[in-house]
Amino acid sequence: MAELSRFIQFNNEQIDPRQMLHYEQLARALSNAPFLSMSERQLIEMRPQEQQIAMSVFWRHRDKETMHLGRLSDIYILTLGFWCHFDVNAYLEFEEEIRIHPLKNFLKQLVLLIEEFRLMDLVVQKRPGIAKSIQIRKKTYIESYKHRFEVNAQKGLLADACINYLYLAANEGMINLPENDVSNKFEPLLYPFQQIYDVKKTQQSIDLVYRIIPIIEEQISRDLVLDYYALMDSIPEAVKSHEHRGVKGQECGNQNDAKETIEQLFRTWHRETKEETGVHLRFELQRGNAGKAFSVESEEGQEGNQISEEGTGGVSNGNATPQKANHNVNKKIPRKKQQAGQQYGKENVNVVFEEKRIETTKTLQTLTNLATWRAEQAPSVKALTTEFRKRLTQKEIAKRDHLTKGRLDSSKLINLLLEERCKPFYKKTAPAKPLDAVFGLLIDCSASMIDKMDETKKAVLLFHDVLRQMDIPHEIVGFYEDAYEATPEIQPNTFEWLHKFEDIQKDNGASIMSLTAHEDNRDGFAIRWMTKRLKQRNEKHRFLLLFSDGEPSAFEYAQNGVKDTLDAVLEAEKQNIEVLHLFLNNEMPGEEQLQLFHMIYGSHTVTADSVEKFTDITIRLLRKMISLVIQSQ
Repeated sequence: MAELSRFIQFNNEQIDPRQMLHYEQLARALSNAPFLSMSERQLIEMRPQEQQIAMSVFWRHRDKETMHLGRLSDIYILTLGFWCHFDVNAYLEFEEEIRIHPLKNFLKQLVLLIEEFRLMDLVVQKRPGIAKSIQIRKKTYIESYKHRFEVNAQKGLLADACINYLYLAANEGMINLPENDVSNKFEPLLYPFQQIYDVKKTQQSIDLVYRIIPIIEEQISRDLVLDYYALMDSIPEAVKSHEHRGVKGQECGNQNDAKETIEQLFRTWHRETKEETGVHLRFELQRGNAGKAFSVESEEGQEGNQISEEGTGGVSNGNATPQKANHNVNKKIPRKKQQAGQQYGKENVNVVFEEKRIETTKTLQTLTNLATWRAEQAPSVKALTTEFRKRLTQKEIAKRDHLTKGRLDSSKLINLLLEERCKPFYKKTAPAKPLDAVFGLLIDCSASMIDKMDETKKAVLLFHDVLRQMDIPHEIVGFYEDAYEATPEIQPNTFEWLHKFEDIQKDNGASIMSLTAHEDNRDGFAIRWMTKRLKQRNEKHRFLLLFSDGEPSAFEYAQNGVKDTLDAVLEAEKQNIEVLHLFLNNEMPGEEQLQLFHMIYGSHTVTADSVEKFTDITIRLLRKMISLVIQSQ
């Protein structure tokens, strides 16, 4: 059967990342596997190595209800059915026995067809509330398979037509089957195939296929051309890769090591990938002697360690010396850099990042621009700070009266006689406290920002000057990924501090003027990094702002980067951190791009149709955020 691991999406169509996250959370809840991830591929699949299940693109471009319920049916079949009720060992034994059969792909797909039919009834019995989605699934696939049967019959693809025919026989009934010359060839299959209604486990499905093999061989000589099920494509490879010690658990006589269900296989792979991470386990010894090593300088491998040397030697070369590795995998990570690991999301496991102060360049042109921009923005900064201080003063001197308790207002004693429910008490509002807020500003320093960097600097400078004069702690950081050094094993990222929390009211205007564009932007990783910084603060109101000119773009971070960024935003919101996105561009974004931003950031995204208006938008956003803080105090 053709391997579908190379499924390619030929357009930029994306599923709503928030909806995908809901599907993923549902799959995790139903399977009781918090490590499980969800994707969308050509056919439904189970992928233990990636800790991933996939629903099918079959449901795209249908009406909203059918698309949603169809995707749910995929999830129900995978998590409530195949997850714990499919016998992996029986299937692998069957696969091995028919390895040289001329119709092996047809037979494997027929087993999965029978198993799907069995498990659809099983999941409905377990959870009657999902019956509607399973009915929609059957109805939609029946319509599709009727059309496929006609096409395959006309083309003479008998194996494909037979799969379509048997699916219709199982799910629509044997009375409403299509009638033509091709269907007449398959009628002898219907009598033994009726036993599909009595199948209770995987082995019985396999036995049923064995019973109809002689009849199939009489009618079909050519194997399947198309794929209808890809469920088990990666399961045999996962089992073989997991048993890398050289023998299977069953061959050792240890029945406990044999994985009987897909759930056990997934959980075992999850445990292995958690415990056996890091490049210190990349190379394995295939042969060796039991016993202690002669060296006393050995140390336990750590996940963050990188391979810097490879030893070569043998019987003929007893004096072999370590040799420096030449490939990118074995480049040693500089000490200043840190390995991201699992805490920054599964899409960023191989990220290596560095935190540093930006190198300030104080040229005459830079200092002149700084002075000019500050002079232009001075009225706005003064107006904002004056407005905020005035509102704080008004709140400080305001007196609350007409209360049922507090200080007695002597001027209202007569009201005790005149009013039935008199409230002659008042309270003085406590002196205003410093604004209980903190801001973290992330600046996308990707290459696409090169023509917008001046306007970005102006907006960041305004942001910095207002918060500095209001004595509000804030941090300004530029982030980027080195696209030229990025590999599947290492993706170098850099965070450049323009202003740190510890700087308090220090003027870092010159650092802001030193901001430059670099290569790529890994937004989800940057948001998690700033979230970690903000979580350490004690302020009540915590804001995370992201200045960017587009969607995430980094090494192997295209479509999965959108979902990773959404995950990072939701994680920050769970920590009571308000995430706001400011989109900077030379023209108004298109409807598709606006929809994508709303998918990721919800209503907390602001767009500017020109770079000239970016500073004005920053002023409005800053006024709104600080006003909310003042009102809440």
